[in-house]
Amino acid sequence: MWYNVYVGIGVQIVQNYFVEHFLGENMYLSNIKLNHFRNYSKAQIKLCDKVNIFIGNNAQGKTNILESIYILALTKSHRIGLENNIIQNGYDSCKIKGLLFDDDNIKSLELVVSNLKKKVLIDNKEIKKISTYISNMNIIMFSPNDLDIVKGSPQVRRNLMNINLSQLYPIYLNYLNEYNKILKNRNEYLKQLAINGYSDTKYLNILDEKLIDRGSNIILYRKKYLDYINKNIKNYYKSIINIKNIDVNYEPSISITNYDLESIKKEFGKKLKNSLNKDIINRVTLYGPHRDDFSFYIDNNNIKFYGSEGQQRLAIITYKLCEVNLFKEEKNKMPILLLDDIFSELDIKTRNKLIEFIPNDIQVIITTTDLKNIKKSLLNKGKIFIVDKGIVTEKDG
Repeated sequence: MWYNVYVGIGVQIVQNYFVEHFLGENMYLSNIKLNHFRNYSKAQIKLCDKVNIFIGNNAQGKTNILESIYILALTKSHRIGLENNIIQNGYDSCKIKGLLFDDDNIKSLELVVSNLKKKVLIDNKEIKKISTYISNMNIIMFSPNDLDIVKGSPQVRRNLMNINLSQLYPIYLNYLNEYNKILKNRNEYLKQLAINGYSDTKYLNILDEKLIDRGSNIILYRKKYLDYINKNIKNYYKSIINIKNIDVNYEPSISITNYDLESIKKEFGKKLKNSLNKDIINRVTLYGPHRDDFSFYIDNNNIKFYGSEGQQRLAIITYKLCEVNLFKEEKNKMPILLLDDIFSELDIKTRNKLIEFIPNDIQVIITTTDLKNIKKSLLNKGKIFIVDKGIVTEKDG
């Protein structure tokens, strides 16, 4: 444990020190250690509980620090398609370790990647169930690549919903994992039916019953989640650019009128039955939450097609600000915010508005190439770190 550094000091003194300095605060990450992660051979960084700013030129490793924190929290990278390269060249494993302060609890979180296999530990004890691990440290990340949330495929938006719902509700992740396993089995069976002909339906009926149950719960959680976003996003958007008629529309692949669990199950079951022949021909399940989507609209126009890049970027920023409040309401604590060089993408007015909406009682970790992009009110709140070729040093003063 981290407080082994206090060897020789009485246990009671150590406990008193923690109570005085740390306990009773919101969630924040204190220490993070990297071993052979990306371009970091070894790094140990002590973060403060408010604002931490990492400054450096491009390609020095700033984003890698944020990525390591993201992976430590969620076990997956935010960089889709690049996760296989997280181990430093020449090594066969990497490790990320951090000390999390969460109200009256202090936890050591650790993730080890070896041969593309991941192992997660809490207080040096391996955790087998990912849903148990993921609920410990809550993260919301703002990135220049967030435009993909609007411009990208439906999978990008589904991933966003899945990540945040899994952090908020561990049972959602259980539903999702079970659904994906059942879906895989159903698709394999559809291929057999396409090859061998449509005969026995008993196994298919069993799969469908399970798929409907898990999938309907997923749809219900997503609907409630997006309803919350939709209810709150207007105020943020209007505060920044004086436009309030923004909407977030949930677009499930199944036509649903009443969003109660039994009604969803009924509609899902009907859709699976009616589309069976089409599913067999295509050898995949064509309908279900694995095909869901959502879109942003301004004045009833989908901004993916009719919005400016500025409107798209603001839609995503305000969307994520709503998520911060949702974490506060549902878990009674703030998530950790990761801001990856987003200030350089925003004009001064938008930048200042975003800073206004960042709560005071939240840990923020920022990367930037220039401190001029950061408002003084943030600079004065915490620590500044210099990043140069995979080496991190804390700036004096």
